Amino acid sequence: MSVPHRRRVHNGGQGPTATSSCVTGECPACTVEDATVGSMTFYRVHLDRGRNAFRAMEEESEELYETAQVLLDPETGFFTSEVSELLEYVGSALLIMDRVTLDPPWRGHGLAAVLGCEVIHRLMAGCRAIACSPGITDLSSQRLTDQAEWNRVNTKITQGWQSLGFRLYRDNVYLLSPASQDLEEQRGALRGRLAELGASWRKGTA
Repeated sequence: MSVPHRRRVHNGGQGPTATSSCVTGECPACTVEDATVGSMTFYRVHLDRGRNAFRAMEEESEELYETAQVLLDPETGFFTSEVSELLEYVGSALLIMDRVTLDPPWRGHGLAAVLGCEVIHRLMAGCRAIACSPGITDLSSQRLTDQAEWNRVNTKITQGWQSLGFRLYRDNVYLLSPASQDLEEQRGALRGRLAELGASWRKGTA
């Protein structure tokens, strides 16, 4: 799914510019447009629909296969007994947060956690676990050629998902129970953070 941003654009004689060119908030030269500033990819894996989920994930992608190897029994396609013991039985499916990416200007404000939390709440019904493997997905940034910077960004990404209640299980696969109190508590806090960011951006101070 895409991450849209609705913005007002001033269409003056010199072409579209920032709305700071407007004299008033109701400038007649302004139009509203939606711009895509990122994307999110989630997979909902049903473990009880007849097909072996382990094999299905293996065929879909290398990333999903790595998750399956940690969480599922290859013979049955269900959670391993060790994983099952960690999870409350609140559903049977596995929700995988595969990728959350934002355009560079939108990074560094904690928005990924805000957006990820909202999507998880919408998709987690009927799931027994949510899984992710935190890490850098955009390898094009030149500033990440330095190992120390790479480690810093990876740590920050991981901390963002840990704040929602994700906990390391094994081999960089993190698990979160839909019944986690951390998830519910953080949703309110993150919504407050989003409101603060919106207010600061409107003032041009973010």
